[in-house]
Amino acid sequence: MSKKVTEFQTRVYDCLQQIPEGRIASYAAIARALNSSPRAVGGACRNNPFAPEVPCHRCIASTGFLGGFKGDWRTVPSGMNCDMKLELLEKEGVKFDKDGYLINKSCWWDDFKVKAV
Repeated sequence: MSKKVTEFQTRVYDCLQQIPEGRIASYAAIARALNSSPRAVGGACRNNPFAPEVPCHRCIASTGFLGGFKGDWRTVPSGMNCDMKLELLEKEGVKFDKDGYLINKSCWWDDFKVKAV
């Protein structure tokens, strides 16, 4: 059975696949590339049926905060999904401090190539 996604989700997932391993982008950077909003990008990431192959874990808040993963925020009771996001990023060499903020600012990436619609 194929997974149904919207045209917008497909565009977000195309952007996510452009983020190199060991780098991160913000929801806002993807939103700018798609002429959209960070919340809409976050919604597409939250509903990503192809994770982690389509690496939504590489998308964080523009403040450098880890942000959510699969609809969870670090402050939810289990924090399990955010722990998974943190683990995936740390395996790729992207480190965060104890408060969930990006340590190495050189990890930012935003060189998106977007197809015209």
